[in-house]
Amino acid sequence: MEPQPDNQIAFISKYLIPAASKAPFLERQQIAAAFIRKLDGLISSHAYERVTETGDTEYITIATWVSEESVGNAREAVNAENQRTGFNRAEMLQKLNIKMEPGLFREDRG
Repeated sequence: MEPQPDNQIAFISKYLIPAASKAPFLERQQIAAAFIRKLDGLISSHAYERVTETGDTEYITIATWVSEESVGNAREAVNAENQRTGFNRAEMLQKLNIKMEPGLFREDRG
């Protein structure tokens, strides 16, 4: 494995999605992922899902960026695109009763 630069950072989001909200969430997630893949500083992007025993979905996205600065630039670009298209992410999450836990993480190299 190649050594990674120390300033690399992962933006990880965990979602809990009710079964009835999965299709509209995934539709919007595909739009967002396609936009993010075009942004400077993105190293990789992955998504994982698990259906719970209640039929809900746990969904995790991991976007690795070259630096915190690139994450900040990406946030600005996403916010501008959402404003341009009239999309309100917080409103969508509330309407679909989706819980989200986002965070910035660095690799543990201990």
